[in-house]
Amino acid sequence: MIMLEKSLLVGQGLHRDVYQHPENPKLCLKVRMDRDRVNRGDQEEQREQTYYRLLAKRGVPWEGIPEFHGNVETNLGPAAVFELIRDADGTVSRTLEHYLADARITEAHLNELIFELNQLKNYLLRHNVITMSLKPKNIVFQRLADDQWRCVIIDNIGNSDWIPLMTYVPLFGRIKIRRKWQDFERRLKRMYPLNDAVLRMLKFI
Repeated sequence: MIMLEKSLLVGQGLHRDVYQHPENPKLCLKVRMDRDRVNRGDQEEQREQTYYRLLAKRGVPWEGIPEFHGNVETNLGPAAVFELIRDADGTVSRTLEHYLADARITEAHLNELIFELNQLKNYLLRHNVITMSLKPKNIVFQRLADDQWRCVIIDNIGNSDWIPLMTYVPLFGRIKIRRKWQDFERRLKRMYPLNDAVLRMLKFI
């Protein structure tokens, strides 16, 4: 059993807390904190893992999403194990929300944000990777080197459609991905109406 403590906590979501793996800094553990209640979190967790296994079977590269490494038992309950996205200096990568919340930071990284968000969109379309929703808090902007960055979606991966045609038919998948991306752009406009750098960025992604 893996023992987790608060000092290892690196993030919190609606249903899950995220801890650094105590024995492997390249991994994180997502632990359901409301597991005693049957709720939407159960369905999301099962759907996410089923979808990740499908992507692995298809041989999709782990460029735009973290790799899934199965499940383990911890002192806080069952946990899903994922790649932990870190910057070149070893710190846990910050979310897109961090870079867009301050206009000065957005401006300083504007060219990289435009390029890497387009790379992320092309990754989703090329490999037919479906997301539930795209939010700036669920995307990290990873610094791989001084002049090299990458956008990675760390949550809300999968397809909730009752008949998931988009998952298996790339033509339908691309339609859904483009619609989700348009929703993402509208979300950014609503969230950052006073950040001129964000508004300029949206013209190019």
